[in-house]
Amino acid sequence: MALTVHDVERFEAFRPRLEAVAYRLLGSASEAEDAVQETFLRWQAADAGHIEVPEAWLTKVLTNQCLNQLTSARARRETYVGQWLPEPLLAGDPMLGPADTAEQRESVSYAVLVLLERLSPSERAVYVLREAFDYPHREIAGILDITEAASQQLLHRAKKHVAAGKARTGIDEAAARRIVEEFLVAATSGRTEPLVRLLTQDAVSVGDGGGKIPARARAVEGALAVAKFLRGLFRPGKAKQAYAGGSPEVYATTANGEPAVVAVVDGRVVGVMCLEITAEGIAGLRNQANPDKLGRATRRWAAADHGEPLFTVF
Repeated sequence: MALTVHDVERFEAFRPRLEAVAYRLLGSASEAEDAVQETFLRWQAADAGHIEVPEAWLTKVLTNQCLNQLTSARARRETYVGQWLPEPLLAGDPMLGPADTAEQRESVSYAVLVLLERLSPSERAVYVLREAFDYPHREIAGILDITEAASQQLLHRAKKHVAAGKARTGIDEAAARRIVEEFLVAATSGRTEPLVRLLTQDAVSVGDGGGKIPARARAVEGALAVAKFLRGLFRPGKAKQAYAGGSPEVYATTANGEPAVVAVVDGRVVGVMCLEITAEGIAGLRNQANPDKLGRATRRWAAADHGEPLFTVF
C-alpha cells in the first residue's frame, strides 16, 4: 500500500529513536540501519492510516526484527575471527540516543554493550527498552508478547549480569580529552611505568580486527601486561603504517560516551580505542580496528569539527 507524505513524515520523525533502540539491541550500526529499513518496509506494507499508536507498532516490529537478527548474530560470532567488539559511535552521533540519565548513558557505553552480549535476546530487549528508553513493563510485555511479571523477571536477571559494567565514572568532553592526552603521553613515552600508574591492577585490553587487521586473539589482562602491550602498540613502525594505509593522525574525543583515541588516515577512521574509566583508573581499553565496523565513524568524522591531531604516527 502506498504511503502518504504524512505517513512517511511520521516514520522519519521516529527514525532516530528506532535507530538508537536497534543499535543498543544489536551492537552494530550497520545492522541497526538494516533493521530500521526493514521496519519501514513493514510500515509501507501496512495500512498506516489505521494504526492507532504508530510508535508502539513500530517499536514492536523493530524489536522483533532485532531479536531475529540477534539469534543469527550469535551463530556468526561463534566463527568470528578473534575478539568481537561493538561498532563504535563517535560523539554527537544521533544513533547514541538519549543521554539524560545515568542509565541511558551506561546503556550505550562500550563496557555495557559488551556485557549485553552475554544476555539472552529477550533479556537484552527488556533491559534496553526499560533502562535506556523508560518503557513501562506493560508496554514491554505487549512488544514482546509476554506477561508483565515475565518482563520484570527478565529485567532483574539482565541487571544482575550488567551490574559489573557500571563502575565507570561520568566524564564530560573536556575531562575526556585530558584523560586521553595523559594516556597518550604515557603510551608514547616508551616506558611501562607511566602506563601502569594510569591503569587499574586488573585492567583489560581487547582488540577487534575482524581477521583483517592484526589483533590479539585473546584479551590482555593485568596492568603490567597491558602496559607492555600498549607500549608496543603505540611504537611507530612501517608494518603498522602498511595496515593503516598511511601515517595515522591521532585525536582525542569521545565514543559511546567514553574517552576515546581515534586514529585517522586521509580522513578515514582506522581505529577507535575506548577507555573505560573508574575511580581507580583506566579499567578497560577496547580497540576497534575492523574496517567493516568503522564506516559510520568515518562518515561522522567527515561531518564534524574535530580540531587538530595530537600527533601523527610516523
